[in-house]
Amino acid sequence: MELIFPADSPPLHVIAAAKIAGVSLVTNPTLASGSSPTLVLASGQKLHGANVLLRYIGRIASLPDFYGRDAYQSSQIDEWLDYAPAFGSGSEFEGACSFVDEYLLQNTFLVGNSLSIADVAVWAGLAGAGLRWESLRKSKKYQNLVRWFNSISAEYDAVLSEFSATYLGKKGSTKATTSKSKETQASNSQSTAVENGVHAIETVANRAFEVGKVKLRFAPEPSGYLHIGHSKAALLNQYFADRYNGQVIVRFDDTNPDKESSEFVDNLLKDIETLGIRYSVVTYTSNYFPQLMEMAEKLIREGKAYVDDTPREQMQHERMEGIESKCRNNSVEENFRLWNEMIAGSERGLMCCLRGKLDMQDPNKSLRDPVYYRCNLTPHHRIGSKYKIYPTYDFCCPFVDAVEGITHALRSSEYHDRNDQYYRIQNDMGFRKVHIYEFSRLNMVYTLLSKRKLLWFVQNGKVEGWDDPRFPTVQGIVRRGLKIEALIQFILEQGASKNLNLMEWDKLWAINKKIIDPVCPRHTAVIEERKAVTYSNRLWIDYADAESISVDEEVTLKDWGNAIVKEIKKDENGIITQLVGVLHLDGNVKKTKLKLTWLSDTSELVRLTLVDFDYLITKKKLEEDEDFVDVVNPCTKKETLALGESDMRNLKRGDVIQLERKGYYRCDAPFVRPSKPIVLFAIPDGKQQTVANVWMVRRGLVRGEKNEVVERKCGRPCGVPSHDLDVSLVCCS
Repeated sequence: MELIFPADSPPLHVIAAAKIAGVSLVTNPTLASGSSPTLVLASGQKLHGANVLLRYIGRIASLPDFYGRDAYQSSQIDEWLDYAPAFGSGSEFEGACSFVDEYLLQNTFLVGNSLSIADVAVWAGLAGAGLRWESLRKSKKYQNLVRWFNSISAEYDAVLSEFSATYLGKKGSTKATTSKSKETQASNSQSTAVENGVHAIETVANRAFEVGKVKLRFAPEPSGYLHIGHSKAALLNQYFADRYNGQVIVRFDDTNPDKESSEFVDNLLKDIETLGIRYSVVTYTSNYFPQLMEMAEKLIREGKAYVDDTPREQMQHERMEGIESKCRNNSVEENFRLWNEMIAGSERGLMCCLRGKLDMQDPNKSLRDPVYYRCNLTPHHRIGSKYKIYPTYDFCCPFVDAVEGITHALRSSEYHDRNDQYYRIQNDMGFRKVHIYEFSRLNMVYTLLSKRKLLWFVQNGKVEGWDDPRFPTVQGIVRRGLKIEALIQFILEQGASKNLNLMEWDKLWAINKKIIDPVCPRHTAVIEERKAVTYSNRLWIDYADAESISVDEEVTLKDWGNAIVKEIKKDENGIITQLVGVLHLDGNVKKTKLKLTWLSDTSELVRLTLVDFDYLITKKKLEEDEDFVDVVNPCTKKETLALGESDMRNLKRGDVIQLERKGYYRCDAPFVRPSKPIVLFAIPDGKQQTVANVWMVRRGLVRGEKNEVVERKCGRPCGVPSHDLDVSLVCCS
């Protein structure tokens, strides 16, 4: 295709979109000034107008959702295309920057969850603004916009470098656009890590992945909320669906009514949406119960399944020893008689289960006549008491995968020994083979990922709920301040490797810090339970700082100047109650040891509750036979009262900020009224010790042999502040 345009006004967004999408264009800057750009197709047909050409590129590109996933998103993109020219107008430029910056506070892309031609149009408008944009880009005025612009520049640096040098250099910004900042280099390095992470599975499977025909499924059991381990499976499925222009379906494996509920279904869908999984349809294994029963009866008739009433413990022993059940050679008639008892949920039926007749002598014990059906009288959360029998995962998974046309089943390597069973059952059912590809299960230090164990914490009141910030659930870690972009990068960097690794949380939080640090606003706060208040020129400082100051010492008040402490007053217990000093604004701030964070004592200050969290268990990795209750951490949450700047009243729930000298925080409860504190959750930065250990050192606590808190040097019970005091600093000019 040939793109013809005026030399003085190249359609930058069209050229950039073609570069990003890999669409081959021959550029021909020969039109007269003021003419509309024209695209000449291979057939000789022509299209005119910059946005028309951009939409055409969006439609023919192989990138997923480049022109929206549906009519609504396409219309949203059209709105942005109409808005993008504002970046070319001198009077509207900064107003447009402000508008988009505010929009990107809550959004990663302009439309949906992936790059679209809307992003390209606005990116090209900014890049084409030359030095005007570059000066703003270096400032902190539009941090969300800069973060978004840099991420696109870094992601597509390889294809946009020639574009930048050719077209943006003419506007005086070649150097600024093509030179890589530290952030860009880091982002490129991260992208490379992601590509390396997923490369392993593709080198094995690339011949089986056929572009346009890949169909994958993410199949959680609705027995809990989505956690970080499930996220790995979901995101890898989405990654390969995008890469091979395929689709992902979400299927709820709802075959155990004892554990499942509609609440879990609703929240799993919410979590899947949070992860940005673009699924084509939601299905339920329970939709296939009639067909599954028909398949079970077919296998009974063919002698490939039988009903067994062997007690469970004896059955497990026989499977381990390779001993055939006494029921294995029952007649078809006897099997159907007992099968009907199971369907009825009778007393006799409750003693039975349906087993596949595979191979009781196979070294792989999963092939030793696995259970296909069991009785359960608990009502199902979707279909009530219609059924008294339910299929096992081993039976329904190969069936539903085949029926739904799944081409590739991605699952964790913990199922490796059951892969042969999966293929054998599909073969007995008469279905085609579904390709299985494995990846290692995600294991995190000091973390439980068993939904049964997490449920224990909920039921025993150890946490607030499934969205507790101490939980490894998606809702929990997002509530604690993790950005989904960080989670996606962390998981894709590991890729589909089969190596079993125990991952450190520090790496995930370090990635998160790189994302939030450039864009989060900075605020000042001081700890209220150890506070310092002035008289006259009244200031608040941390008590911990007051303890570090000596008489006649010169200190720096950040963003003000120096002061000299002339007097330190203490009470009868030796506790500091007041500091008296004088300002010395001519002093050299480089020569002072202490740089103090402070707040003016006004009625506008807001009350804060700073909340730190620790791991729920005290052991990095549990052994298989170890009871997690024995290592439950007794000290997992610490609240500290503080005072903050008045403009923190404007924080919204979910906002991420940095408190000077204290770290990063996510607002969990915004300002409502003066008597109700703003609640801020501490966000780890990847370098911190566990909260419990830091807190214990500060509070004088030690642990006993069973990990219990057994001593406090001040003699006060755990959680009581050491000092509830006012400490004052008087600054006299």
